[in-house]
Amino acid sequence: MPFLDKYRLIIRDAISKHKLTNPPHQLYDPINYILSIGGKQLRPIFLLMSCDLFKGNIERAVKPALGIEYFHNFSLMHDDIMDKATLRRGKETVHVKYDENVAILSGDALMVKSFQMLEDLEPQLFKKCFHLFSQTALEVCEGQQYDMNFEKQSDVSYEEYINMITGKTAVLCACAFQMGALLAEADEEDSKNMYEFGKSLGIAFQIMDDYLDVFGNQKSVGKKHAGDIVENKKTILYILARQKANEEQRQKLNGWYTITGENIDKVNEVLAIFNDLNVGDSCLELIKTYSDQAKNYLDKVKADATKKQSFYKLIDYLLVRES
Repeated sequence: MPFLDKYRLIIRDAISKHKLTNPPHQLYDPINYILSIGGKQLRPIFLLMSCDLFKGNIERAVKPALGIEYFHNFSLMHDDIMDKATLRRGKETVHVKYDENVAILSGDALMVKSFQMLEDLEPQLFKKCFHLFSQTALEVCEGQQYDMNFEKQSDVSYEEYINMITGKTAVLCACAFQMGALLAEADEEDSKNMYEFGKSLGIAFQIMDDYLDVFGNQKSVGKKHAGDIVENKKTILYILARQKANEEQRQKLNGWYTITGENIDKVNEVLAIFNDLNVGDSCLELIKTYSDQAKNYLDKVKADATKKQSFYKLIDYLLVRES
């Protein structure tokens, strides 16, 4: 979207400027590789947008924003290993292109680099940003562990699911928005409201991803249709279906979700259950609930109303995607 382009150009220029050229190249080349293969770079954009909203110094915010992007890509490198994924953004994953040990070590180095991006901040600001960032990093790891736990759980509650996606997706978005406010020296109330705005937006974004996996246009979404069903992922659709199902439907779901690998009959039968129970509509209602929640927190922020319009546009950009 055009209103994001100026921030994206700043981030891409920063990635290029901070390209890692020092030895050992076996450690740093994989980092340069994952940072070069695309992605929307939304999280660092969130930080810059938030800083700009409160009339902060964008130049001072660039390295912390880059730190957010570094951390996000570190988590992707390790997630891909755990998920045994072969593609990331249409390209070979790091552990496939190089090897698993290299991907683990390069990911570790990238995480360290992410925190180093805060080092230029003055002491009091560094303390606030470091505390926020380190707590967020821990919560991301917790979210990933819960996601792995779900692979062995047949019964995942709605509350458990929200807790998991809050860690895996939402808290890093929230961190980016709050850190931007902190860097602009916004007051405590505004910085907290920006955090809650980002968290609600991140939850809605992940629920939309779950929805589009099954009900989205495959070409527009850019990934395999119903991949979450194939992989037995305990998404919001599965959870809502189990809540609404009768005993016979619940038993069928349990049975299909014990089957691994590609199986067109499984996909069709699970989709039929989802459609019978109208879980798609229920999912869209949840997305609206969390997006409205995000708007409510944004409404409370004491900032220029004209500048806030970009944030309302952002909600539509992220959540009103083609289906």
